[in-house]
Amino acid sequence: MTEFRIKTPVEIAVMAKGGKMLGEIRDKLAEVVKAGVTPLMLDKLADKLIAQSGGQASFKMVPGYSHATCINVNEVVVHGIPDDRVFGEGDVVGIDVGLYYQGFHIDTSVTVAVGKVDSLTRKFLETGREALEKAIAQAKPGRRIADLSEAMQTAVEKHGYSVVRALTGHGVGRQLHEEPAIPCFVMGEKRHSPKIVPGMVLAIEVMYNQGTYEVVYKNRDGWTIITADGKISGLFEETVAVTKSGPVILTQ
Repeated sequence: MTEFRIKTPVEIAVMAKGGKMLGEIRDKLAEVVKAGVTPLMLDKLADKLIAQSGGQASFKMVPGYSHATCINVNEVVVHGIPDDRVFGEGDVVGIDVGLYYQGFHIDTSVTVAVGKVDSLTRKFLETGREALEKAIAQAKPGRRIADLSEAMQTAVEKHGYSVVRALTGHGVGRQLHEEPAIPCFVMGEKRHSPKIVPGMVLAIEVMYNQGTYEVVYKNRDGWTIITADGKISGLFEETVAVTKSGPVILTQ
């Protein structure tokens, strides 16, 4: 049986403090996304803001990775390495950033549009936000991880999009990636899915595509994953603590 790392109220309070700072960092990064800005510029700003917070960049603690963020543009699903490509009007930019604060990791993502985009793209981004909100609402004692997965999948697929199946959300705490894995779709019978209990802290992440759910590596860098059909992808993620009275978003 898988062991889940249950957090004490004191530990959750520490993570909440770090989560508040990370949420502010994420929002500041999102605010500066505009035409002419580059992923590397966002990454340097993230470095500065993380240093000011008194924490460390979680992603830089991952072996082989040297950036504070992953910046995912258009067809990039996850793990986009910040580069000097200039954002253009109409691009879709996913910002994924983590903070290590007083012994605990916190993780969050948001996807934003550059300048004016068409109604189809706006609907696509609204769907991701809605799917994350519905998944978080299921993070209650007595529910199962599959309930979160089902909420994401239903919210995304009802609009004709697809949830990514090769990647998952995850538990988070002393390690950046802990059990349980949180798929974006229902795998097998719900009764075999882990039960949600107070003290769990979950990085709930909706990863979804405008087209098919298939993804591939973009190149040989070992990180960048893109949609197989070249259509745009989105991701939205919050770190959420499960309490007796329900979910508490730590990264708001």
